[in-house]
Amino acid sequence: MTIKDRAEATLLLAAMALPEAVQRRLAGKPVTIDGQTLAADVQLMLRLQKVARMPGAETLPIPAGRVVIDRTTAATGRTQPIGSVRDLPVEGLPARLYTPRGVTGPTGLLVFFHGGGFMYGGLDSHDASCRVLAEGAGCRVLAIDYRLAPEHRFPAAYDDAVTAYRWVAKNADSLGVDVDRIAVGGDSAGGNLAAGVAAAAAREGLPLAFQLLVYPATDSARATRSLELFSEGFYLTKAFMDLANASYLPDPAERLDPRASPFHDDIPDGLAPAYVVTAGFDPLRDEGEAYSRALAAAGVRVELRRFPDQIHGFFNVVGVGRTSRAAVDEIAVALKAGLAPSL
Repeated sequence: MTIKDRAEATLLLAAMALPEAVQRRLAGKPVTIDGQTLAADVQLMLRLQKVARMPGAETLPIPAGRVVIDRTTAATGRTQPIGSVRDLPVEGLPARLYTPRGVTGPTGLLVFFHGGGFMYGGLDSHDASCRVLAEGAGCRVLAIDYRLAPEHRFPAAYDDAVTAYRWVAKNADSLGVDVDRIAVGGDSAGGNLAAGVAAAAAREGLPLAFQLLVYPATDSARATRSLELFSEGFYLTKAFMDLANASYLPDPAERLDPRASPFHDDIPDGLAPAYVVTAGFDPLRDEGEAYSRALAAAGVRVELRRFPDQIHGFFNVVGVGRTSRAAVDEIAVALKAGLAPSL
């Protein structure tokens, strides 16, 4: 991290710790769209990024964009406490196992897939969030580092995710995990992969107790009101999503493939219960909520939780500010309930 990076991170930490009333004055006039008001600390964070002229990852060559994503998530996630962390291979893929403090025996497990438009992210970009989930839910978390586009196009990420989950189902004992208490989850592109894995698990008869889908990308041919409202100025942009499609799904005919767009899949019998999270100021909001309704219509037990004052990416903001961290803590509570031992 450069001196400039450290200075920006220190400023962000200080600004996000200010009283809400002060943050509101610094952030400017409240932003209210579609009946929702953006959280003051989130609005201030966006304003600071604009003042610092931080480039969007999608405006840079992909290797440079990956550096920006990792640097940004490090600044907003910071180092979070955890009992232990162990790197291990899963079917040739890098993976990281998080064990919460105080754990001595078998626990539930979340198999986690990171977001990043199938182009960015990895074990480091979501390290802080995985720690928070593990500690908050009292379960182990296994993060999987799947192959990225454009070097590896569709269906590489999907294939990696399903392959990794099959391995977990066969090797739960070696991970210190109760095989009847395994969940799959992810954010954004990772939520897309988690939904695909859940469907594959149901079709193959693999054990799966719960799915945690955080602002999942569910329809690559998206044409929604939330995309119209929030395509600029709220971190995730239309340009980012267009680049993601061009990188991972360069053939438009593949974009409605159920492995790329879970919304267009036939929902299988026995699909695990789902907790679907959306953010009010997120272009992906409406497609995540449409997927939640489709699950419910098919008889799947599903809970939808919209955080109306948050933006896409809030899941990584666990080390600064208040409102995003509070949302992630609530998600961890839902994961704990989803993996609670059967009576």
